[in-house]
Amino acid sequence: MAEVIPFTGHYRHDHREPHGCFDAHLHIIDPRFALIDNQGFRPAPFTVEDYRKATRGLDIRGGAIVSGSFQGTDQDYLLAALETLGGDFVGVTQLPDETSDTRLLELDEAGVRAIRFNLKRGMTTDLEAMARQAQRVFDVVGWHCEIYADASDLAPHLALLRTLPAIVIDHLGLSQAGVPTLLALVEAGAHVKASGFGRVSLDVPATLAAIADANPHALIFGTDLPGTRAPRPFREGDIELLHNTLGDAHAMLALHDNAVALYRPRGSDSVA
Repeated sequence: MAEVIPFTGHYRHDHREPHGCFDAHLHIIDPRFALIDNQGFRPAPFTVEDYRKATRGLDIRGGAIVSGSFQGTDQDYLLAALETLGGDFVGVTQLPDETSDTRLLELDEAGVRAIRFNLKRGMTTDLEAMARQAQRVFDVVGWHCEIYADASDLAPHLALLRTLPAIVIDHLGLSQAGVPTLLALVEAGAHVKASGFGRVSLDVPATLAAIADANPHALIFGTDLPGTRAPRPFREGDIELLHNTLGDAHAMLALHDNAVALYRPRGSDSVA
């Protein structure tokens, strides 16, 4: 029986950013669409309406809906969420290798902007195959790839990862042991998600500062809502931490500008 952890509330935050926030990492778990147990886990629903309630005080101006391990390669839930949230939101999907160019173009038109590889949850094991697929989707539709992994596990593959045209590392690379590899990737042009502070085992302020020092355009903020399997989900102090650590100018790059430049949302009047 998969463990189901319910979403229990809403995260209130009253700080308003000058340009709003682009939430570069959120999950929508819509009970209308089937889920897949992953490592004995299946999340409780977290709908678009739940997300809107949870971020009511955040001044969200757009975001990236990220497919989780429990959603496999299903596109229906993602396309439904994109349609509801509007053109300021984009999708980050998981795809079988045999996906056609025509399908990639259809998904791009619908607002998908990246492919995700989940090493942490065992969905991706062959990094050579991952690199080939990442290069192909970049060539066809210009998407970057997002990698969920302990960055320390990526160290033996640095040479391969440096050949990829555009990559994003989730949740600060997760571990203190992975920080040197993470910074090496940043120096090679990678972006890093300033997200999941409650699921990492590293010095968050020091890691944020080191990334910003290497490249102030590398960090992209995400709430990681609803925080599936995280010991501590997003809280209002996470945004203050960005301001206190980076200073207001660099914090605003992480909270909005860097992600908008990376994800290229279609743009609309819809906001959460």
